[in-house]
Amino acid sequence: MNTLVPAYDLSPLLQVMLMGALVASGPLLWWWLRHRGSHPQGRLQALTLVTLFLTFDLVLFGAFTRLTDSGLGCPDWPGCYGHASPLGAQAPIAQAQQAMPTGPVTHGKAWVEMVHRYLATGVGALIVVQLALAWRRRREMRRQGRRGPGLGWPVLTLLWVCLQGAFGALTVTMKLFPAIVTLHLAGGLVLLVLLAVQVARQGLAEGTLRPVSVSPGLYLLTGAAALLLTAQVLLGGWVSTNYAVLACSSFPQCQGQWWPEMDWTGGFELWRPLGQLANGEQLAFAALTAIHFAHRLFAGVVFLCLGALSWRLWRVPALRGQARWLAALLLLQALTGLSNVVLGWPLVAAVAHTGGAAALALVLTRVLTLSSPRGAFSSSVSLSASRLSA
Repeated sequence: MNTLVPAYDLSPLLQVMLMGALVASGPLLWWWLRHRGSHPQGRLQALTLVTLFLTFDLVLFGAFTRLTDSGLGCPDWPGCYGHASPLGAQAPIAQAQQAMPTGPVTHGKAWVEMVHRYLATGVGALIVVQLALAWRRRREMRRQGRRGPGLGWPVLTLLWVCLQGAFGALTVTMKLFPAIVTLHLAGGLVLLVLLAVQVARQGLAEGTLRPVSVSPGLYLLTGAAALLLTAQVLLGGWVSTNYAVLACSSFPQCQGQWWPEMDWTGGFELWRPLGQLANGEQLAFAALTAIHFAHRLFAGVVFLCLGALSWRLWRVPALRGQARWLAALLLLQALTGLSNVVLGWPLVAAVAHTGGAAALALVLTRVLTLSSPRGAFSSSVSLSASRLSA
């Protein structure tokens, strides 16, 4: 008698989704109890803030997962050796650890990896609820004959978190392919930016925040700083995913030289496996040096640009809070980046360095969302805010 064997077992995926729902239930319960009597717009902003906070935590835990070499703690996806948690995979984990004691699979690393997946699924669940709440708010306002808030940003956020899930799966199935891991890191920061934009726009709609008129030069400087920070984040992700942090263990020199031997072509060959060139050859140490040195050189450019921006923002009274945050985070990034080099890449400093980059992105996003250049755009921003609050 023939028995049908399913082409794919969906039970691990469904169980991981259930775990994500359980993760999301705690923040959702807190949000509902605290804001159930608030204005609908205020409830939506509060939920977006909760989602933003947990997404920031997810970015930090993702960095912790990568830095503890736990990315392949469960070498399949979405479960762990076909199970929803390492509890059901103890035998294959023990077998893999016995075969390679210093390898990527251990019981501890498996739990780190699966907790990261649970958190990511929980953030996805919160984003689904956020979109549903925004859609409900829009429908209620339209029934009252008023123009409701747009759904473009919540829909884009949901689509993006789904894309992040796909990159998370590829990170595992493609065995920490550096380009995929770097894009996964950058995608997490984009998700933060999408949520931060919504928080600011909802604050404008509710009247808790006010648009700020700035000079066109300051607005352009902020946009340029955001672009430079994006490039630096990608370079930092490339350093981390290629394990090139320790290619230079001194500062300001590298390997006792101001300009050490570097292989720029090999270092920035983007589509290749971890530790190898596309032709299968081993990635040379000079290539790792080039990766590290590029990040170090560009850090100086970004530091000068963000420092100048902090000084310019301080001259705008409404943006002095952002100026303080920008200056403090710049100092944090300098200290943690230097610690990574001279102290041998300590875990706390490395995670804090990722968190600092994410926080810088949030500050710049808030400035760009709240501010508008004086002139033609100022009236349109004020009009949009008044329509949203109607």
